[in-house]
Amino acid sequence: MSERKEWTRELIFGRLALAAGPEMMDVLSRTRVILFGVGGVGSWCAESLVRSGVGALTMVDCDDVAASNINRQLPATTATVGQAKTEVLRRRLLEINPAADVRAIRALYTPENGASFGIEDYDYAIDAIDSLACKADLILRCTDPATAPRRAFYASMGAALKINPALIGTAEFGRVEGCPLARALRTRFRRSRVWPQRKFSCVYSPERLVNRMALEAEATDSAVPPKAAPSGTFAHTTAIFGFTLAGLVVADIYGRTAPAAEN
Repeated sequence: MSERKEWTRELIFGRLALAAGPEMMDVLSRTRVILFGVGGVGSWCAESLVRSGVGALTMVDCDDVAASNINRQLPATTATVGQAKTEVLRRRLLEINPAADVRAIRALYTPENGASFGIEDYDYAIDAIDSLACKADLILRCTDPATAPRRAFYASMGAALKINPALIGTAEFGRVEGCPLARALRTRFRRSRVWPQRKFSCVYSPERLVNRMALEAEATDSAVPPKAAPSGTFAHTTAIFGFTLAGLVVADIYGRTAPAAEN
């Protein structure tokens, strides 16, 4: 019988350490991130964070894996349909790094329960949720100095109806252009007269594909109105959104730990 392998940080993250250096590796291992939403964007973000050496990750999502998720969401396979997304991901992430502190919270973030997550106790918070009302409240909470994460907050704007990876980028929320979700959020803040108290970076794309199934439903006088049709989504674009969110966290840590000669 072969001996059980001891998975050390050096074995798992040796190639990462070559670029990061020992100080950044130590900071990564102590970094605490809370991620809201582990669907097409959040699931890839979660994996990238753990593969990048982040030592503690809390994932918040209330959904089970559905067959319609298989085309783009990391935890979704024909074998996991019906299982909680956070639990499927937790098992996978612990296979990547058994020493990581990976927590799965099966819940929906809402304005009513927002305080219960203790966002202020985390270094970073990441928003990858779809609900406009919940997203707006999360943004307000994560940019309020009293309840914001210790280091930074990042948010994903709409990732559906995108196909060109070259158009995906980052911008401060107020400078995001061409994104219907960002526009809807700004309209909501303007009407409520309550705005984010701090600037924050978003991942977005100005691209807007035609939702072909909605057009077909309209052309055939379908009983399903075009507005109710789900938006089409590709795996590579949602994954790039998620990887970019994780990259913002890693880049921020890199900048904080870089030697003076690099700054």
